[in-house]
Amino acid sequence: MNGSRLLPGLLTLCLGAILARALAASLGFSHLLLAIALGFVATNTVGVPDRLEPGIATHKLWLGGGIVLMGASISLETVLEVGGPVLLLVVGVTTTTLLTVELLARNVFGLADRLGSLLAAGASICGVSAVVAVAGAVRAREEQTAYAAATVLLFDAITIVVYPIVGDLLNLSGTVFGAWAGVSMFSTGPVVAVGFAHSEVAGQWATMTKLSRNALIGVVVLAYASYYAREAGGRRPSVRTLWDEFPKFVLGFLALAVVASAGVLSSTQLNSIENAYNWLFVLAFVGLGTEIRLSDLRNTGATPALVVLLALLATSALSLTVLLAVF
Repeated sequence: MNGSRLLPGLLTLCLGAILARALAASLGFSHLLLAIALGFVATNTVGVPDRLEPGIATHKLWLGGGIVLMGASISLETVLEVGGPVLLLVVGVTTTTLLTVELLARNVFGLADRLGSLLAAGASICGVSAVVAVAGAVRAREEQTAYAAATVLLFDAITIVVYPIVGDLLNLSGTVFGAWAGVSMFSTGPVVAVGFAHSEVAGQWATMTKLSRNALIGVVVLAYASYYAREAGGRRPSVRTLWDEFPKFVLGFLALAVVASAGVLSSTQLNSIENAYNWLFVLAFVGLGTEIRLSDLRNTGATPALVVLLALLATSALSLTVLLAVF
């Protein structure tokens, strides 16, 4: 893509990031949540001009880059000490959420099979990204994809506000809050935002647990593609689907975590990397805020939202109970 097309939007992200940092310093509020709020206010008041959209759309790239760099701040020793139970919880909650949404959508509320599957993927794995990936694999209709994506965005907007409040009310530790957000919230951006809004430790655990969920997307896409292909009498997809859908930045995160844990990086380098990923996150979250449009949320059907709400309440309560018992 022509760099000149990206420049206006990139400058907008930079200005938003600087403003979010400045407001945070004066208001004493999380700069990451303020970044999302600035993007949200902008897109729902004056709107985002077409000339800015290409550059603003790069926010997903900055989020991935920030996550990779954050690997340098992770201690593999700590991960190995408590990572086993959390990994089991990730798999358990992901599976429970997926099956709960499928059961409610198909057998209780009578939603179309493919719409239920899109909702299940979005709620259990990684939000809109999972919705889009599964939609392509099962050949869902455009309106089904739109409904599922809007429903996920609705709950992204709600959980960004609700989770920090609940965390403060229950006085959750950084590890518990971060892991809880990581296993039960939907999209990666909001998870990272609320995690770091709580504390540095919570941000790290939120990111690690969320990446563990994201890594399951290839398996889920392959399973859904196989199911609907068999139902239609078609050919099953190849295992290459796993690799195609696997979030590659997870590998970068793990690689940098290994390098940092080996003691290769100096304290000055680690501080520079931490400063870099903090800025990348702010840039990413300004762009993320522009994706939360009130017009899209108003178009969300009541039934899909109810299905996802019931599943979220159940799995959120279950995961928090388990985490409090473990930690």
